[in-house]
Amino acid sequence: MLLIDTVALASGARKSAGTAPTAAALTATLGLAAASWVVAVRQMNGMDMGAATTLGPFAFFIALWVSMMAAMMLPGAAPAVLRRVGAGGVRAVPPFVVSYLAVWTLVGVAVYAFYRPHGSFAAGAVVIAAGLYELTPLKQNFRRRCRESVRSGFEYGLCCVGSSIGLMLMLLALNVMSVRWMALIAILVLAQKLLPAKAAIDVPLALAIVGLGILIAIAPASVLGITPPMSGVIGGAVHAHLL
Repeated sequence: MLLIDTVALASGARKSAGTAPTAAALTATLGLAAASWVVAVRQMNGMDMGAATTLGPFAFFIALWVSMMAAMMLPGAAPAVLRRVGAGGVRAVPPFVVSYLAVWTLVGVAVYAFYRPHGSFAAGAVVIAAGLYELTPLKQNFRRRCRESVRSGFEYGLCCVGSSIGLMLMLLALNVMSVRWMALIAILVLAQKLLPAKAAIDVPLALAIVGLGILIAIAPASVLGITPPMSGVIGGAVHAHLL
């Protein structure tokens, strides 16, 4: 009887020891994401100019971009982080998260190099392309791999970039400094990371994105956040006059 009780206590201790690191890793990951939301929203304040939004200086944009990616992507990366705890312990988590965000940072560098303020027609075209990408086998392959076990944060980041790149280009096309669009895209990214692919959901979503792109191209004023707010237009005109 004593032997049985001892075995039970030892088993319970092992479970507790395994649960504590898992809980700590999950809390740290979601806490970092929450803090990044606060930082990103504060940095984006006053920069909302619709599809014509500029990115600002390189250092400022990269700092903002890393905050945005941590806010948007880390909640969906939580299952992968927990798998790393199981495979290598808590010590494996920081390198995994850092290398994962490093991949998205490189994406931000590319965004800064190629992004230009644009009009509603270009925004609509990019959104249509993003919707069509959602239907491709390439997207589905990356999405599946993003849900599987991977060897490193870098590899996981590459898979997730491939899975989410259409939605991220959609954010850039619509309004990269819009908290509303950022939140919506973050919800879609999270859902696709956590939920298995289902044609009954994925196809209507892709068609809705294509429809949004068409609407933006032909009637941009009907879509919230595409055209600059009037206060921003007036402020820009006053600034130009003063110069």
